[in-house]
Parts: sequence; structure tokens; C-alpha cells
Amino acid sequence: MSIDIITFGSATKDIFLKSKKFRVVGEKKFITGQGLCWSLGSKIDVEDMLFSIGGGGTNTAATFANQGFKTAFCGMVGQDQAGREVLKELGGLGITAALVKKNNRKITNHSIILSASGKKERTILAYRGAAGELSKKDIPWAELKAKWFYLAPLSGKSALTSEALVDFAGKNKIKVALNPGNSQLALPQKQLERILAKINILLLNREEASLLTKIPYQKEAEIFKKLDKLVPGVCVMTKGMEGAVVSDGQYLYKAKAMNLEPVDWTGAGDSFGSGFVSGFIQSKGDIEYGIRLGAANSAACLKKIGAKEGLLKKGEKWPQVKVEKELCALNNRCSVK
Repeated sequence: MSIDIITFGSATKDIFLKSKKFRVVGEKKFITGQGLCWSLGSKIDVEDMLFSIGGGGTNTAATFANQGFKTAFCGMVGQDQAGREVLKELGGLGITAALVKKNNRKITNHSIILSASGKKERTILAYRGAAGELSKKDIPWAELKAKWFYLAPLSGKSALTSEALVDFAGKNKIKVALNPGNSQLALPQKQLERILAKINILLLNREEASLLTKIPYQKEAEIFKKLDKLVPGVCVMTKGMEGAVVSDGQYLYKAKAMNLEPVDWTGAGDSFGSGFVSGFIQSKGDIEYGIRLGAANSAACLKKIGAKEGLLKKGEKWPQVKVEKELCALNNRCSVK
């Protein structure tokens, strides 16, 4: 098959629940200092309930398909109703599902997103099922023919496929965009360094960037100095509603997030990352265009409930953020360009 980009990652059945009975209470024992609570032993009324398909692998594939790329998703689902719904949605979006494997031991990943009425924050109950069971023997290597790989966060056994996928890409002249999850960032340091040394685009949020570099996220210049030593390609760090920063080893590109009131945060990172990569490919390497499309795609996603409902389509008009460009003076790679 002729494919522009193959995404790897999870496929998830998302269930959104909102209730006036959910209470946000202060509690020091919780990491965030707050908890979402309801009366133990009670029957709780839910005002809103919505079902959708999510997961980093399918979310990013949706953006690429919407942007006109011939797209395939490689991942694992269960032999259950949710798995069938994943495959049906992929087909409806024009995403090739021939690389999807089915697991008869675990059901499809599920997430239950709990929101208190009138509150922006939400709590997610995540069941990591079949998606994390994808191992190297399950991947149809002979069928992985594409120009790009996009590795969304991988967990469980699937995280252990990261280096094999990156090595395969290198041997077959396939470019790689990597958005590692915690399981990948927890790989042995030497292995992680080998992976990063072969990446064309690295995408992280600021907490992940801090975890990877062991530098406080407030010290952006130092973070990028280290990232640019580890990665030969482009490094992207998102900062939520504060925007994003990108380095190509010579310049830092900075953009603030669009001014909007988010309806739902689900898929915000996936929509920015896949939007950036889409713009980068479409413009033949224009980082500023990539940032603008990533920001616009993420903003459009945030306006709808679910990770795919608001994603931009090719040819659709979208607002453009201002991108500032400056020399990354602390960066070793700058001095040799």
C-alpha cells in the first residue's frame, strides 16, 4: 500500500461523564491538592454522557487524514465492541486499518473522563488494555512502507517496540516524529539516547521535557541546550495555554496559545503534535508554519468534546498565531552553523 504516514500508539474508547453532584474538594493527600468526590454509597445523577474514540495513535491519525495524507494506524485493540468501533471510525476517516491487530486476552483500552459541572478540570480513569500488549512479533514489518512514522505515547509491552521501530525507519529511509510517553521516557538511559539520536521531530510537553532532561521546566534555554545535544532534528515543547517553543538547533521559535475558553482538554497534545508535523511536511520544513497549524488544530480541538470532533480539515481556514524567532545562544549546535 502507498502510505504517507503510519501512526503508532493507543486506541481508546472514551466515556465522558459530567455531574452537578461531583464535588471538587481541597485535600493535601492528592498530588494536585484537590480531589473530585461524591457521596460513598449513593446513586449519582449524571447530566451529560458522551462516547467517542480516542487514544494517541488514532487521534493523530485523524489529523493526518484530515490534512490529506494517506494514513495508516498500527496498534492493537480487543476482540470486543469497542475494538469494532475503533475499526469502524478509522474506516470512516479514510485511515487504513490493515495494520491493526486484535487481542483475545485483553479488551480495548477505555478511559472514563469525569467532570464536575462548571469546572474546567477533569479526572480520567484509564484502563490500559489491549493497546499495551502490542509487541515486536505483532508488528507486520513487511507492510510498514511509508514516508513518515509518528510514534505517539506507547505503554506496556508496546513501549519496548520503540527502538525497533526507529531502527527499522532508519534502515528504510523513513522519517520519524516521536511523542514519547512516560513508559518510553523510563526506558534505560542508553537505549533512550540511541532512540533520540535517530529522531527527526521530538514532541514533548514541558513536564516530559523536564523529566527527560532532569532540568526544571522553567529553565527553557537549558532544556533546549540538552535536547539539541540528544536529538539531531527539531525539538518541540508545548506549555499548555502558555503556548509552545521549538528549536531547530540554531533558532528558538516561540508562540503563545490562542485566546479561547476550552470546552474539553482531551486530545490537546495529540492535535498540536500531529498538526505541527502536518504543517512541517506540507511546507517542506517550515517550522513557523508547523507551529501555526499545530496551534490552530489544537485550538479547534479544544472547542469540541472529544479528541477528533474539532480537528481541522485540509483547505479549511484557520487563525494564525504570531511566532517569534530568536537565536538559541546557549545551544552548542548554534555555534557550528
